[in-house]
Amino acid sequence: MEPQTLDVIQLVIAIVFGAVFVLMGINHFVPSSRRTMAAMIPPSMRWSGALNPRSLVLITGVCEIAGGIGLFIPVLRPIAAVALAVFLVAVFPANAYAAAHKGRFGALAIPLVPRAIGQIVMIALLLVVAFG
Repeated sequence: MEPQTLDVIQLVIAIVFGAVFVLMGINHFVPSSRRTMAAMIPPSMRWSGALNPRSLVLITGVCEIAGGIGLFIPVLRPIAAVALAVFLVAVFPANAYAAAHKGRFGALAIPLVPRAIGQIVMIALLLVVAFG
């Protein structure tokens, strides 16, 4: 593959993922979404104090917005892509918990195997953005 082709592919992935992560991050601040996402945090990760579920949702929203913006800035793009790949691993337990409770979370409860495959693909694409 020509180096210019890879550059274009990386740029397109970065722009698409940047927009998606910024929009999803903003969604963490919508009260109804924040409540649902807080409920998706597994019981073993529901702490009190500063790291309570609603705070974690806000923190993850900020992380998504910052990472998404970072994908738009060439000098920050590799670090943002790696950080978002780590982020996807970190939030997987909440997605797995939701998948196990379809009756409670409805459409957000994407079955575990497709969710895991999707996140692996997203992580791989972010690593393409980071490292080519």
